[in-house]
Amino acid sequence: QVHLEESGGGLVQAGGSLRLSCTASARSSNFYDMGWFRQAPGKEREFVAAIRDSDSSTVYQDSVKGRFTISRDKTEHTVYLQMNSLKFLDTAVYYCNAYRSPLDYWGQGTQVTVSS
Repeated sequence: QVHLEESGGGLVQAGGSLRLSCTASARSSNFYDMGWFRQAPGKEREFVAAIRDSDSSTVYQDSVKGRFTISRDKTEHTVYLQMNSLKFLDTAVYYCNAYRSPLDYWGQGTQVTVSS
């Protein structure tokens, strides 16, 4: 079992930056692929970014490429999402995900609100 806890959300003006953190409860999380998803009001949850355990390669949703950066610190069992040049459309609840088939864990989410 892996418990995930997100932090770092908040209110920011358009063009600003935030860094989200996701800390896992277990060292075993170091062997999971980690990702960030988000859900805006009235919309389905969507993929934002992920980092693979095998080689630390990363993948991003097109709309955040060049603005968001995902990284991880395995010594701290933590994954980060650095978000720059934030836009109003980035407003959502951001969820951390740990995945290693067939196991799939989610955090409770952290609210990011970007004012225009």
